Amino acid sequence: MIRDPQILDALLDSVNRFVRERLVPAEDAVERTDQVPAEIVQDMRALGLFGLSIPEQHGGLGLTMEEEARVLFALCQTSPAFRSVIGTNVGIGSQGILIDGTPEQQRDWLPRLASGELIASFALTEPEAGSDAASLRTTALRDGDHYVVNGSKRYITNAPHAGMFTLMARTDPQDKGAGGISAFIVDARTPGIRFGKPDRKMGQRGAHTCDVIFDDVRVPAANLIGGREGQGFRTAMKVLEKGRIHIAAVAVGLARRILRDALAYAMDRRQFGQPVADFQLVQAMLADSQAELFAAESMTLEAARRRDDGRSVAIEASSAKMFATEACGRIADRAVQILGGAGYMAEYGIERFYRDVRLLRLYEGTTQIQQIIIARAMARDGRVA
Repeated sequence: MIRDPQILDALLDSVNRFVRERLVPAEDAVERTDQVPAEIVQDMRALGLFGLSIPEQHGGLGLTMEEEARVLFALCQTSPAFRSVIGTNVGIGSQGILIDGTPEQQRDWLPRLASGELIASFALTEPEAGSDAASLRTTALRDGDHYVVNGSKRYITNAPHAGMFTLMARTDPQDKGAGGISAFIVDARTPGIRFGKPDRKMGQRGAHTCDVIFDDVRVPAANLIGGREGQGFRTAMKVLEKGRIHIAAVAVGLARRILRDALAYAMDRRQFGQPVADFQLVQAMLADSQAELFAAESMTLEAARRRDDGRSVAIEASSAKMFATEACGRIADRAVQILGGAGYMAEYGIERFYRDVRLLRLYEGTTQIQQIIIARAMARDGRVA
């Protein structure tokens, strides 16, 4: 659903120029220092990137899912660390408040998330609860006008920089399933919150995760999202469904950059007196990558449009996330092969992308979880999408 093509084109032009002139030249520095420069974060605020998905009445741009996907196609043709800075504000950190929060919660928190004044973080995963999110053990027990939170969260994106957490915790210890889980807004400055050491990861330097420990953290009852207990798991699933389309779009943007770099190298590099792009086996890798990129982009846009239309997209969102992230991994692998020895060398950048994109098949639901979601939805609805 593109509401105004001219406005969207102007935004895409700005994002493309920002990527080309500011982000791509900073890629090596981010890899070297493991930090996104503060001035670039401020430029992201000025461009409105923290509020892509937050409605205009709360200070955001209020993009539809299709518009958001198209912006991500452009923004993600560079190191994924840059997208990670804004990703939790645009997606899983804010959407629970937007979808299920009370008017007061939306008024109090969304404007600061849209402006980038606060960095959001989504605290769901635990040491013993990853793909099996319903088994989480962190508790939030009512005590007067507050809930007292105890437990640990793991691999929490942007936690070291967070101003607030969208927290999933068990409010009914007797209910061991999804029905005992509630969602909270937690100010990151609240006493009792501690952070583990920053995680050392395979890739995505500049994008930071760590454990978050809650030790008798008192959260106002007014911060229970939606004002009702037992709705947290449903909120999380709604958030993750949208997030899967978001990650599919991230994969498309990254795959486009990787394939463009591989093509440029293949056209320039000469062997046996001709560009390696003239060799049919190299052409096969380029062609397979182009076809998969086209398919991934088409699937992502179709899932986004269906969501904008208000239709159920459980199958489509998981299908797009699964296919696009797996395709991105295959395209990165072929790019290393096309570059040969140069593909293994840090100076060409392809090996960095090869490491970076491996995470896409894991977070927001692994490929195997997407397969389960798709198959169960097909059996439940008796339909093939």
